Order: sequence, then C-alpha cells, then structure tokens
Amino acid sequence: MLNAAAALVIIIAGINLAQSVVLLFLVSIFLAILGTPGVLWLKSKHIPSGFSVSIVMAVMIIIIFLISAQIGNSLSGFSDELPSLQTSIREQAIELSSFLRSKGFTGTQKILLDYINPAAIMKLTAGFLSGLSSALSDLILILLTVTFILLEVSSFPAKLRTILGDPHHIFPRFTKFIIDMKRYMIIKTLINLAAGILTTVWMYILGVDFPILWGFLSFLLHYIPNIGSVIATIPPAIMALVQLGLGSALLVVAGITVIGFIIGYVVEPRVMGRHLWLSTLVVFLSLIFWGSLLGVVGAILCIPLTMTLKFMFESSESTRWLAVLFGSEKLYNIHVPMENPNKDFYKK
Repeated sequence: MLNAAAALVIIIAGINLAQSVVLLFLVSIFLAILGTPGVLWLKSKHIPSGFSVSIVMAVMIIIIFLISAQIGNSLSGFSDELPSLQTSIREQAIELSSFLRSKGFTGTQKILLDYINPAAIMKLTAGFLSGLSSALSDLILILLTVTFILLEVSSFPAKLRTILGDPHHIFPRFTKFIIDMKRYMIIKTLINLAAGILTTVWMYILGVDFPILWGFLSFLLHYIPNIGSVIATIPPAIMALVQLGLGSALLVVAGITVIGFIIGYVVEPRVMGRHLWLSTLVVFLSLIFWGSLLGVVGAILCIPLTMTLKFMFESSESTRWLAVLFGSEKLYNIHVPMENPNKDFYKK
C-alpha cells in the first residue's frame, strides 16, 4: 500500500512538472475524439483513410480559425476596456457602500472592495480566458498530433487486441469504455455549444457588450460540473450592471440560470444516460484535483479524466473497490434503508 501511495505521489509530481506536454496531449485527444466520427463516416463511404483525415482536419482548422478570430477580437476589446471597467465597478461599489452606510450599515466599503470585489472577478475572467489561450499556443503541434491520432484510429483496435493478454475478456469492456467516453465528449460539446449560442443571443438581445465572449465563456464553463453554470452568470451580470443597470443584470442572471437549469437538469440527464454517473463528491473533488494540477484544461476535462481513472480501477481486482467508491449509488444499485441506516454498521 505504501509503495502504491509513493508511486502515486511520484506520478502526480511528474504530471505537474510536465504540465505543458500533458496539456498538449489532452487537448489533442479531446479534438481527436470530436473528429473521430467524421473520419469513420467518411471511411464507411469508401474514402481512403488519408483523404478522410485530411477532410476532417480541414473542416476542424476552418472552424477553429473562425472561432479564434471572433473570440480573439472580443477578448482584445474586453482587455482594452478592462481598466476603465474596473474603475467604474469600484466607483459603483463606493456609491453602494455610501448608500448602505446612510441606512445604518457600517463597514460595507471594506467588504465590497476587499472581499466581494467585482473588479477582481472581471480581471480573473480575463486571466481565465488568457490561460486557455496559452494552453492553445502550440496550435500547430496540437493539430499535427490530432492528425496522427486520427490516422491511427482504424488500426488501434487491432493493435490493442495484439497487446492484450486476454483480449476476449478485457477488450469488450475497453471498447465499451471508449464508446461511452466518445459519446460523452461529443454530446457534452454539442450541449455546451447550444448553451453558448443561447447565452450569446440573450446577451445580444439585452444589449450587453461582448456577447460572443460571454457565450464562449458559457460554452467552456458548462464543461465544469456543478459550479460551471453558476460561475458563467457572474462576469456578464457584472458587465450588464455597469453598462445597463440593475434591471439588465437581473435579466442576465435569470436568462443564464434558466439556460443552465434546462441544460443541466432536463437535457443532459435524458441524453447522457446513467452509464457515466460518478459520485457527486468524487465529481467535486476531481474538479479541485485536476484543476489545481492542470489549470483551466484540467477543470474542463475533469470528468473524462476521472472516468479514465475509474475504468483503470475497474480493470483490476485489487482496486475495484476504488471504482465502486468513484461510482454513483444509482450505478451500483446501492440502497440504504431510511430507518436508522447506521444501525447494522455500528453493530458490526
């Protein structure tokens, strides 16, 4: 047990030291998963593998270029406006604290400026988006890696069967895991894209500046489980408060909250199914762990990374208990009686 713990610490330290390489690899895999269905569909139409990959990569490059151009312009404008925006937010916070002080609430200025600092939140938002841009700075290398991964897609199952000692026992479970993971990534991306488009449209209707930027932020943050949709409401709400007033800020919060509720509690449960369920606690801890280890990309990909760990634990008898702890009680049909649930446990 101590050896396993020591090995885990060494692996985590190695990942942290090689963070740039790991991020490049993770982003490449993410894009390759999104491009795999297109390659397989083209090959099913008897188009050679090389041409299939070339077509998919050309489409991917065009989409990335168009998105990058739009987001880059919005981010550049937002960064230019950030100093004056922070000044306006600070002035409004001081005015609000003066109003509250006149009503008998003392010490509110320090709370508003030091602890609840909207200007710092907007600066953090710019840093978040800049951090993502730095993760994509080696875009040419990422696209090359994606190309080679897609070229290996069709031959990978045959290679895996050769490597595995007992392919009839392990390969079906591995295939199911890959299919589930690919399904999750593609569906999650499409759902997040819908959330981003709806947020952009809502910001445009309300007249909030940089609607494309807030839609893109919503698209990214919806990858982060539980708290992502909540965080996505804060920067555009602050922007609307400074630019248009309290009423528009409340409409921004209401609109994005409704979008997040529909996405998280209506669409996703119906589309995703139950085979990817993780324990709520594990999801939250995985967000903290992968986010602190790999930054923005780790927070965005925390669910696929944790699902990969869960599959690895399921593959060995000695670690299967960890996979059970990772999974939701609904996945393993765990039932605890409501009457005095700890009675038998303490009796033992």
